[in-house]
This record gives sequence, structure tokens and C-alpha cells, in this order.
Amino acid sequence: MAGGAADVFNGERAVVALFVSRVLLSAPLSLLYESLALFLLSACGLLVEISVESSSAPPRFKTRPGASSGTLLGAVTLPAVILSRLIQLSRVLLENNATSDEISGLDMQFWTVSASCFSVLIFFCLTFQHSPKNTTFFQLKNFRTSNCGLMHMVLLSMALCYLSFTAKADSGYLPLLKFVWLICHSLASVMLIQHILQAFPSCASLGEVLLVSSGLMLYFGDALAHSLSKVNVLHLKLPALAFLAPSALTFLKYGTRSEIAIVIQGVMVGLFLFPAFYKIVLWAWLHLTNLRKPEALATNGGPNNVVEMSVLFYASLLFMLTALIPAWMYLVWDFQKHPVAWVFTFVFSDPLKHLALCLYWVCVICVSVLRFYDISKHSKIERILLRKYYHLVAVLMFSPALLLLPAFLNLAFGAAFAVFLVLEMIRVWKIWPLGHTIHQFMNAFTDHRDSDILIVSHFSLLLGCALPIWMSSGLNDRPLAPFAGILSLGIGDTMASVVGHKYGVLRWSKTGKKTIEGTAAGITSVLAACSVLLPLLASTGYFFSQHWLSLLVAVTVSGLLEAYTAQLDNAFIPLVFYSLLCL
Repeated sequence: MAGGAADVFNGERAVVALFVSRVLLSAPLSLLYESLALFLLSACGLLVEISVESSSAPPRFKTRPGASSGTLLGAVTLPAVILSRLIQLSRVLLENNATSDEISGLDMQFWTVSASCFSVLIFFCLTFQHSPKNTTFFQLKNFRTSNCGLMHMVLLSMALCYLSFTAKADSGYLPLLKFVWLICHSLASVMLIQHILQAFPSCASLGEVLLVSSGLMLYFGDALAHSLSKVNVLHLKLPALAFLAPSALTFLKYGTRSEIAIVIQGVMVGLFLFPAFYKIVLWAWLHLTNLRKPEALATNGGPNNVVEMSVLFYASLLFMLTALIPAWMYLVWDFQKHPVAWVFTFVFSDPLKHLALCLYWVCVICVSVLRFYDISKHSKIERILLRKYYHLVAVLMFSPALLLLPAFLNLAFGAAFAVFLVLEMIRVWKIWPLGHTIHQFMNAFTDHRDSDILIVSHFSLLLGCALPIWMSSGLNDRPLAPFAGILSLGIGDTMASVVGHKYGVLRWSKTGKKTIEGTAAGITSVLAACSVLLPLLASTGYFFSQHWLSLLVAVTVSGLLEAYTAQLDNAFIPLVFYSLLCL
């Protein structure tokens, strides 16, 4: 019995329980339904994780070797982050006796991402129930018991969702319309996660894929919501929207947006859809060149001429960035000029500061890339330590920009992520002339979490630093929250790895590599960085409204998560730390 309890309550699950408990205890009564839904989602995540790890994985779901399923952490992270942001906004608005449509938009985001996570958990449970071919009677009974408990919790969560909608003065068919929207998100999330697991085997754990799929569906759904809302406002005659009043789709607006947010969202969504668009272009080109068998696309990868294929790629990319994506931006936002021209206008609106910062970034990148690449080829320094140097480079690059030019940094993050996506497509598809060179360079910094198909470490580091900054836009009474990624990854994770690797003796577990000395160094370094950062923030006009006790709890919980989790820490730790800093 003791061994079974130890298996259920391992270190990662205990830290997740601390994280969720901290969020729930901070929630006001106005967010009671959302808090109960997060509690039910945590219970479902734990139930499914236990069922998944006690069953053999289906052959079509090849997850990252050496990682636990991470289903619980993947299910609760994004809903907890949104709920924490809701708690923060509720507190800010209450103190200022104001109201905001942003709370209603965030509330809809919470229910949307929760519905996506619930649907994926049901999919996991049903999939793994039928996976073992030699299931015993007792195992089958446990699976059925788990399914029964899971369905009861899902039904209860749906009831809470309905009560939340009706409590916010929704009437008529609006709650039903919201439920239809949630169901569409749920079905799309299940389809997306199946595609990711099948198209990119051995690239991620189930929890990591769950986090990515729920985040992508939320982001794509937000873009679709803005499009539908704008179309409805313009009274365009679409049959699917003919029965709706002009204001019926206002619930789809997830909050206010700026030009920078629209530009970033358009580019991100367009680039994620670009592979499908590029395949259509190749297919059309094959037909135009009188190739009667489109199957040649699968066998030959497209046109036989490598240069011809590369020209098609770059031409399609240019058309996507300069025509299709700006067309969507024009639809959802009243740009007075072409979005590309607007970006240049914004960059040169303050040329001295913006160009000086760009020059500083270029110098740091060139020096660090050339230096670390040379070290990786000729030095015996272990790769894990070499990779952490890039975390310190992130601190050098992003901290000054966040203090002085946060709006420009937002746009720069979007541009950098877009460049990373394009370079990864060039590397994977071996597009001439850069494909082979990029592949050789990136392989010098990979580790066990990168697969032969995708290299995700640089994406997770960039997003880990960018997401807290993007999510802190608008009302914010926690000046440290935007620095969550920079502090946790650039300082805490780096110090924990370096100290733990060089001086660590006492390990947290018999099978893990993380040490108590490393975790203590990471927590101490983040607290020390906060003590230096706070006076700088005060000098720029911020006021410190967060107690040191809550800051200590946030740093400690995120540090323990880094010590215990087997998931991609660059993806989860900044979100958890940001969530706790908002409370």
C-alpha cells in the first residue's frame, strides 16, 4: 500500500498540487465556478496520468524517450495561467472600481482551453483503455472505473460552465452558442493532437503535446473569433451567420488588441498554416508541368530540380507574408497602410533607440553564436552547460529591452519566432541553399529532448521568455510578472544546472539527476536577481505591490518543478512562475 501511494504522489505531482492549491486559494468568490473547474481538471489529469502510465503506449503514439507522460502538468498549466490572470485583473479592477471587457474575454478563454484539455484527457483515456492486447480482468475493471469517474467529473465541469455563463447575465441562445463554440474547440483539439503525435513521433511527451495543442487551438480560435466578429459587424452575407444578430458574436472577442498583437498573431497563424499552403502550391505546380501522378510529391518531395523547389518555397513564403497575412490583418484591424509598411513605420518612429537596440542585439548574437559554436566543436565542455550559456545570452538581450522598450521587444519576439519557424522549415525540408548548413549548425546544440525530426529547444527558450511579456499586456499590478521567463530560465535554470552539475551531491531522487544544491542555487539566484531588479523597476515608474512571502512561494514552487519534472522545463516553468507571480 505504501509503495502504491508513493507511486501516485511522486515529486512532480506533489509540486503540481502545490501550484494548483496556491492558485485556488487566491481565487475570489466571483471565480468560484472557474476554481471548481480547475480542481476537477486537476483530478481528471491525475486520473488519466495514472491510467496512461500503467498501460503500454499504442504503437502510433511514440512519445519522447525517457520522459514521463506529464499529462497532469500539461492539462492544468494553461488553464491555471489564465485563471491566475483572471484573479489579477479582478483584483486590479476591484481596487480601481472599474470594469473591463478583458475579464469576460479571459473567462471565455479559460473555459475554451479547459474544454480542450478535458476532451484530450477523454481521448487519452479511451485510447489507452483499448491499447493493451493482454488486458487482465482487474486492469479492465480499473480502466472502466477510471472512465466512469472521468465522465462524471467532465459532466460536472460542463454544469459549472453553464452556471458560469448564466451567472454573467447570458440569456436566450447565447449560452448554447458558447457551448457550440467549446465543442468545436474540443473536437479540433483532439484532431490536432492526433496529427501532432502521428506526424512528429518521439518529439514530445503527452503533457508537452497537450500544452502545445491546447495553446495552438486557443490562438487559432482567437484569430477565427476576431475574423467572425469582424465579418458579423460588417454585415457580410454568410449563410452560417445569417441567423445571428450583429451583436451575437461579441462573446468571441477575447479582449482588446493592439496593432503589434494583430501583426504577431497574423504572422504566427500564417506560418503555421504555411506547410499546407506550400503543399498545395507544389501539387498545383506538378499539374501545371504535366506530371499526371500527384503521388510524385510524396516520393520525390516535389519537383525534381532542387533549385526549382527552392524557388517555389521562397515565392510561396513571400506571397504568404506580403499578401495573404496582410489581407487578414486588414480584415480584423483598420490599418491605414499596408501592415508591412506599418511595421517599418513603427521601427523608425524612434530610430535612435530602436536601431541602437537592434545593433546591440546583433552584436550579442554574433559574438555568442560564433564563440559558442567554436567551443562546441573544439572544447570538452558538456553540451548541457554550453546550452545554458544561451540562457544567459537571453538575459543580456531581453532584460534591457523589457525595461526600456517593452513594445518594441514584443514585436521583436514575434519577428524572432517567425524567423525560427522559417529556418526550421528550411532545415527539415532541406531547402537549397541553407538547409544543410542550418542542420549542421543546429545539431551542435541539441540534446536528448530534441528528435531527428524537430529541434525544439530554441523555440521553447524564446517562447518561455516571450509568453509572460505578451500575457502581461494591459492592466498589470505585478511588475515582476513580465520577467517570469527571463528570471526562471535565464537565471534560475542556468544556475541550478551549473551548480548542480559541478557541485551537486544530494539528489532529489534515486533515478533523477537534479540535486538539492542545484535547486537551492537556482532559488537563491532568482531571489537575488529580484532584489536587484525591483529598484530598477521603481526607477522607471513601477511600484512593488507583491509581498516577499508570495514571491518566495512562487520562486520555490517553480524551482521545485524544475527539480522534479521530466518535461520540457523551458515550456512549463515560465508559465508556472508567471502564474504564481500574478497572485
